[in-house]
Amino acid sequence: MNPVKTKRDGAILEVTLDRPKANAIDLATSRVMGEVFRDFRDDPDLRVAILTGGGEKFFCPGWDLKAAAEGDAVDGDYGVGGFGGLQELRDMNKPVIAAVNGIACGGGLELALSADMILAADHATFALPEIRSGTVADAASVKLPKRIPYHIAMELLLTGRWFDAEEAHRWGLVNEIVPTDQLMDRAWELARLLASGPPLVYAAIKEIVREAEDSKFQDIMNRITKRQLRTVDVLYGSEDNLEGARAFAEKRDPVWKGR
Repeated sequence: MNPVKTKRDGAILEVTLDRPKANAIDLATSRVMGEVFRDFRDDPDLRVAILTGGGEKFFCPGWDLKAAAEGDAVDGDYGVGGFGGLQELRDMNKPVIAAVNGIACGGGLELALSADMILAADHATFALPEIRSGTVADAASVKLPKRIPYHIAMELLLTGRWFDAEEAHRWGLVNEIVPTDQLMDRAWELARLLASGPPLVYAAIKEIVREAEDSKFQDIMNRITKRQLRTVDVLYGSEDNLEGARAFAEKRDPVWKGR
């Protein structure tokens, strides 16, 4: 059975990690996910992706420890994009929404952190319990202290404790808490809003945010104004850039072509 199901509707791709019983990710599943997200990234007709888990109990508990016990190496071949196919995928310049439908712990929480927006079902729970299995939540150790207050991030990393959707929302870790039966409807509503927007601008935003993470303000601004970022150069020379100005002047809605 394919552990990754996809549904395509217009410019939106829904990706469902569906690997009973808990949607844990082994090496083979990670490679499939990498191929799915790589193809999404490279398809000019797709603009937004939604990532969720099969069922209502688990979004993803992360690394499949049973597979590891049977020989999957923790430093094995995760495929393009690294673990889960998303968190190390280069040049992912399209919006990704995580719809967390249940437990998101360990690598599953790291996978959600790889998205641009996170919606959480009201019963969703989160944790980084790697310390209990003698390993490190590597991606979360990099990302979490940059997303939420340092001391809270360190508490979660060092204790591995569980926290609920309300606490995740309080720290700004998730954008919205949604009733379970409305989660996917809300995810699709948000995806349609993003899909109606300017894809070249989204691409520029995502590249600027990535490059700015390790840059001084003036350095990144100089690169932007000199069009030294590929997506910015494409945007400033595009039909869409002119369309935005024309639509504003003509008091009408712009029609984005992605070129």
